[in-house]
Amino acid sequence: MPNPSVERRVLAEDRRARLLLYVSVGAGFAAAALLLAQAWLLSVTVNRIFLRHGTLADVLPLLATMLGLLVVRAGLIWGQEVVVQRAATRTKRAVRQRLLDHLFVLGPVYVRGERSGDLVNTAVEGVEALDEYVTQYQPARLLAGLVPALVFVVVLLLDPWTTPIYLFTGPFLVLLLALIGGRTKAITERRFLEMRWMSAHFLDMLQGLPTLKLFGRSQEQVETIAAISRHYGNTTMEVLRTAFQTSLVLEWGAMAATALVAIEVSLRLMNGLLPFELALTVLLMTPEFFMPLRQLALKYHAGSAGKAAAQRIYAVLDTPDVGRFGKSPSAASATDVGRFAKSPYAALPRFDLRFDAVAYAYDQGQRPALQDLSFSIAHGQMVALVGPTGAGKSTVASLLLRFLSPDRGAIFVGDAPLAAIDPERWRTQVAWVPQRIHLFQGTMGENIALAAPGASHAAIVAAAQAAHAHEFIEALPDGYATPMGEQGARLSGGQRQRIALARAFLKDAPVLILDEATSHLDRVSEELIQDALERLRRGRTVLVIAHRLEMVTAADQIVVIDQGHVVEAGSHSSLLAQGGLYRQLVDVYAGGAA
Repeated sequence: MPNPSVERRVLAEDRRARLLLYVSVGAGFAAAALLLAQAWLLSVTVNRIFLRHGTLADVLPLLATMLGLLVVRAGLIWGQEVVVQRAATRTKRAVRQRLLDHLFVLGPVYVRGERSGDLVNTAVEGVEALDEYVTQYQPARLLAGLVPALVFVVVLLLDPWTTPIYLFTGPFLVLLLALIGGRTKAITERRFLEMRWMSAHFLDMLQGLPTLKLFGRSQEQVETIAAISRHYGNTTMEVLRTAFQTSLVLEWGAMAATALVAIEVSLRLMNGLLPFELALTVLLMTPEFFMPLRQLALKYHAGSAGKAAAQRIYAVLDTPDVGRFGKSPSAASATDVGRFAKSPYAALPRFDLRFDAVAYAYDQGQRPALQDLSFSIAHGQMVALVGPTGAGKSTVASLLLRFLSPDRGAIFVGDAPLAAIDPERWRTQVAWVPQRIHLFQGTMGENIALAAPGASHAAIVAAAQAAHAHEFIEALPDGYATPMGEQGARLSGGQRQRIALARAFLKDAPVLILDEATSHLDRVSEELIQDALERLRRGRTVLVIAHRLEMVTAADQIVVIDQGHVVEAGSHSSLLAQGGLYRQLVDVYAGGAA
């Protein structure tokens, strides 16, 4: 079954928004019907005054009725604008929420494969482009079909001889709009693509500003941005020129058609074949037959921009979720889910972890990372995972965090498959300190409390003390209330690492994953953290991924992997005695340290 069109998908995002849109279109249709009634009343009034020589008293009821219709029509037009804006707001909110939810579900693996500026532009500017799409283009598109049909039926009843002109000119103008609109669509899609690329490039430049300054390439990038901006501006002007051409052609066509009706009606009027009142009514109604088409021409570029943005949004939403386990858990496995409490502070089961012949490959199977990987971590045990760069260590962490799902094999928590546990619930049981720490705009305390929303200030301070972050935080002007700056711009690398460690201490989860957790710490701080980790690991299941081999010597077991396979496993001393890959890594590390 083919996928529904972008138009259908946008309107299906929020049922109430779709209903509000239709109510708005109904109000616009009613306003058009009232305008036709006003045209008829005006014709009757003119006929009575100028041809029948009536008095003001004769036409006063007609004038009062027209005034009443004018007030009602103004209210309908106002209501149409208010209702359709609410529909747009609801649609944007639904799309943005679904887009963000899906990005969270796709996880960091997908985001790392995309340009951040592109995704930000899609989530912000792309969603905002749906505003005009809903408030302007959609009502214009629907009214362009409904109102001409209404005028055609009314004129058919009043004067059938005029309708052939409508039947000839109406479809001809629609064909012109489609031909010119196709070019508008192509240019608008190119403009949106350029805007995405410019946003992504600009963000790349800002993030890499120190590197550009170091290599003396900053001015070159400024010139590149200027060139991109000029090109984007030219494309924008091309869109506007095309929109103006569309409107101009439709205006000329509508004027020519109205002139044909005026000539045809005038000839029959002068020959006595048509009453004046009826002739004037038809003449006043004719512009309303073409007005919705002219409005659609004016709004066509908004529709093209909205469609281009929606196509990119749905390209992200249609990206399959590689982070979740695809198979539904069995009934027995689903029962095991109940063993895991939602709160990390509740009574916990045993957390024995086991990788059973796990395989995973990136780029749709083109780049193998793990192949039949099997090892286990007993509850309360600390296992260190070591190996050369590219061996698959970080992939193991991503699988355990459920950012990825195995292509083959399974991961077990006790006797329960990890696939049987809700990912969000599982992550409440895991504390993770990654290689690349992300700190958010906010205070020091708020960044630490991210691990446990609602934690008391005393708990935050205790976590910071355990991570040896308390001293430098207290030395800041406002202590824990000091703004951190974007990405922790006010902190050194080691300080950022200790903030991340404080999060792990605060979370107090039964499973702890340390991915190069001490990579930015000096020797003194590392010894203090080692002592804190020794206390933290008691009764918890710990996986350590490290290149700094001092971190792994205290592990209960060391698992050495290479090219996605487990090649050695044992204690530090036993692996040294074997003289295998682990011994080579130790020798290389010791030589580098020397």
